[in-house]
Amino acid sequence: MASPRWLTPDERRAWLALYAVSTLLPGTLDAHLFREARITLFDYHVLAMLSESEDLSLPMSELAARSNASLSRLSHVAKKLEARGWLSRSPSTYDGRVTTAVLTGEGMDAVQRLAVEHVDKVRELVFESLDRRDTADLERVGRKILAAIQADHWILGEDGRTE
Repeated sequence: MASPRWLTPDERRAWLALYAVSTLLPGTLDAHLFREARITLFDYHVLAMLSESEDLSLPMSELAARSNASLSRLSHVAKKLEARGWLSRSPSTYDGRVTTAVLTGEGMDAVQRLAVEHVDKVRELVFESLDRRDTADLERVGRKILAAIQADHWILGEDGRTE
């Protein structure tokens, strides 16, 4: 039996820092958005992805991909955002099998109202302590980690079983 490949001290410190950031940052941003508008970071991200899309609309499957979420999670959030009048869903005009999410006028107003404070909070928590090189490194390293995660998803289904 092969011995385990334990993390080196440098890898362990880097892993613990990444783990802490990936755990604490979303919760901190969630709390901020909840105080401001009683929504989560994920809710905001869904609205932001729609606000950046052409015609303020996307097929639900594409919105799920842009939001890094499963369709079931997105559907649950879309229902909540619909109840607030910020999003609507309807069959696609091109393909009735596809559901399209559309940002409403009220939803756009909410995104525009929240965006300034949200970006200020992201800048405060993430970018104010980084220089330009750190920011470039963060993107480079983040993309490498995401590529490994995405490659793993090709091997494992969302339920964790091999496809």
